[in-house]
Amino acid sequence: MKKHGKKYNQAVSLVEADRQYTLVEAVDLLERTNTVKFDPTIEVHFNLNIDPRQADQMVRATITLPNGTGKTKKIGAFTDLGNEKELLAAGVVVAGGDDLIDLVLQGKIEFDIAIATPGMMKKMGKVAKVLGPKGLMPNPKAGTVGEDLLAIANEINKGRFEFKNDKQGNVHSIVGKLSFGSDKLKENIAYFVNTLKASRPSGLKGGASFIDSVYLCNAMGPGIRLDMNSL
Repeated sequence: MKKHGKKYNQAVSLVEADRQYTLVEAVDLLERTNTVKFDPTIEVHFNLNIDPRQADQMVRATITLPNGTGKTKKIGAFTDLGNEKELLAAGVVVAGGDDLIDLVLQGKIEFDIAIATPGMMKKMGKVAKVLGPKGLMPNPKAGTVGEDLLAIANEINKGRFEFKNDKQGNVHSIVGKLSFGSDKLKENIAYFVNTLKASRPSGLKGGASFIDSVYLCNAMGPGIRLDMNSL
């Protein structure tokens, strides 16, 4: 078994394992169970009652939290519109067309999210095997493909991101930083829960429960189970 330090064990002792906490109580516990000196990321973990092997039970959507995530992403823009300078001025770290594809093929990937025009998508088959395994391939469903890359880049800079279920059928994400404070964290968490509820897959039968449980935690902190009725 993995051994934890004194601070972690103290944090665990503050959380009742069998208890479901209201959102107010859970956010208060996030402050008290912080075990690190830096500003930790706040995570949310959803255990879903879905079968990820079924295409009509997959969960995938985009979200822009009311108060952002506290993290910024380096954007790479694949464009055939000749607007590289505008994109760079908007905060994109690298922009280009065929030249950017060549850089990727050379292993020079200086971004952690990629956006593209539909015209460029036709040319990006050659880099799909490079970007795909890294989760960087632009996708219309993720909102990272479109003619107006400036608008897409601005939304991402505001904190828009994609969430989807993993192979076990669960969703894991971040909902801000501890330094956001109680009110902003509660707003972000409630907004995420409601967005996920709205993403209930069509293949899940009407009477079946969708979300089995929700846990919050600091990075490197113990999980705190939320009472869904408090949201």
